[in-house]
Amino acid sequence: MTKAEFIDQIVKTSEEMDLTKKAAGELIEDIFGIMGKAIKKDGRFSYPGFGTFTMKKRAARKGRNPRTGDPIRIKASKTVGFKAAPGLKKIL
Repeated sequence: MTKAEFIDQIVKTSEEMDLTKKAAGELIEDIFGIMGKAIKKDGRFSYPGFGTFTMKKRAARKGRNPRTGDPIRIKASKTVGFKAAPGLKKIL
C-alpha cells in the first residue's frame, strides 16, 4: 500500500467526518512525527492491539566494499525494530 492509497483509505473509512485528502495527509504526517519523537525520547512506542516499536543500537562492525572488495569500517547506528501484538498476528 502506498502513502496515497493509505490516505484514500482513511478518507473513505471516515466519510461521516468529512475529512479531506489534504487534512488526512497532514494528520498522518503528524501521527508518524509524534511516533518518531516518542521512539527517540523514550526508546519505544507501543500501540495496544498493533505492536511495539523499539529503538535498537547496531554496533560498529567490519564490512567490505562490494565493488572493490576492500575492507571498510561501518559506524555504529540506531534503527527501529517492531514486534507485532497478538491481535495483529491473528489478522495476518
